[in-house]
Amino acid sequence: MTLPQEGCLLRIFIGESDKRDGKPLYEWIVLRARAQGLAGATAWRGMIGFGGHSRIHTFKIERLSEDLPIVIEIVDTRVKLEEFLAQIESAIGEGLVTMEKVEVRFYRGGTR
Repeated sequence: MTLPQEGCLLRIFIGESDKRDGKPLYEWIVLRARAQGLAGATAWRGMIGFGGHSRIHTFKIERLSEDLPIVIEIVDTRVKLEEFLAQIESAIGEGLVTMEKVEVRFYRGGTR
């Protein structure tokens, strides 16, 4: 697969405890992105954050949060990401979604 130099980055901010079909929402989204044939997706677990409710979610020894922030980043063309977002938007009850233009310098896969 090749990507044009002008791509897009879809960034989804959700909580670690968010679920869909019995599995973590971040896992469901990444697996859907793969099934959709998107170029790539990564889910990041945050150390501290807050969202629309302004509640702090943090990882600390004295208080282990069960709902740390999760950021999912997916890179592909704008058209493919818009289609994908339309399919998953209803699954995101709370969170934030952004999309920005990115310059793809290279996209390489290894040989199997």
